[in-house]
Amino acid sequence: MLLILTHYLARHVNGFRVFDYVTFRALLACLFSLLISIVMGNKVINWLITLKVGQSVREDGPEAHLVKTGTPTMGGVLIILTIIITNLLFSDLSNLFIWLLLFILIATGAIGFVDDYKKVVFKNSKGLSGTKKLFFQSLIVVIAVLFLIYFIKLPNTTMVVVPFFKSIAYPFGTLGFLILTYLVIVGSSNAVNLTDGLDGLVSFPIITASIGLGIFAYVAGNKVFSSHLLLPHIPRAHEIVVFCGSMVGSCLGFLWFNAYPARVFMGDVGALAIGAVLGAIAIIVRQEIVFAVMGGLFLFEAVSVMLQVASFKIRKKRIFLMAPVHHHFELKGWKENQVVVRFWIISIILLLLSLSTIKLR
Repeated sequence: MLLILTHYLARHVNGFRVFDYVTFRALLACLFSLLISIVMGNKVINWLITLKVGQSVREDGPEAHLVKTGTPTMGGVLIILTIIITNLLFSDLSNLFIWLLLFILIATGAIGFVDDYKKVVFKNSKGLSGTKKLFFQSLIVVIAVLFLIYFIKLPNTTMVVVPFFKSIAYPFGTLGFLILTYLVIVGSSNAVNLTDGLDGLVSFPIITASIGLGIFAYVAGNKVFSSHLLLPHIPRAHEIVVFCGSMVGSCLGFLWFNAYPARVFMGDVGALAIGAVLGAIAIIVRQEIVFAVMGGLFLFEAVSVMLQVASFKIRKKRIFLMAPVHHHFELKGWKENQVVVRFWIISIILLLLSLSTIKLR
């Protein structure tokens, strides 16, 4: 929206041409979304309190968590609104990638909202049934795949790029691309949701993943850089950098209120939405394998739950003291802040490792 205005103003004042640079608008998007989050944070928290959407805490978990009972959840609404507003202001709205990501953000956020609302308002511990949740997530993925193939005409959709190698890529075909997209988007969405279990834990890994994917999007959208670095060229993908900037700023602003001791929790409405968008960006820039490294913390949390459930069903024994794995470390004696900060450090290491694949080929 502002891009149209600045194009008009640039006819008279050359200084406004700086808005043509995607990196400048990404920086503005980050700062503006951070400002909106901090300014609106208290109002959103108070609104959630009036709705009486307090978090319930598992009784079989660490005793220190019992004091969190009643803390307002569904704070992801703040993140989603901030991202929408910022992108409407600073993104190039003629870019179809932006509209696709906004659709995925809002649609999966709606699933999370219904799930949270049933849990905290109607006191339904199961929330939205797993079958219904997967059905709607699958529907969103199918729409996204059709949009990418037939409207955007995403290049290299049938190829999966293998990092650290110059020319190794595996053809998947249209059906394979659909399956891959489903696994990445739905898997990422639920993995981020599982990671959201401690004060401030999930926000920082989301920030590092957003930064990493933003860098890959910038390279993929630049024909010269992508050719030089032997990465797939995705025309107009560089605009996704603005979207990533808005996610970084909004999650930083949310972390202001979510840091220990948290005044608000993200809830499914935020975690499912952000996780799905991260997966979608990885699909667009053709870096699904790198995203598995970059978001390795999310993957670790999800795998810990799957292993725990499988082990208990088959062996009647647990592998971890409690799953997801961050609770295991708490029960092993780590303080909540120790778990959070150490997981943050791991997310930084994974980001640096994933970025190394850009040049090491």
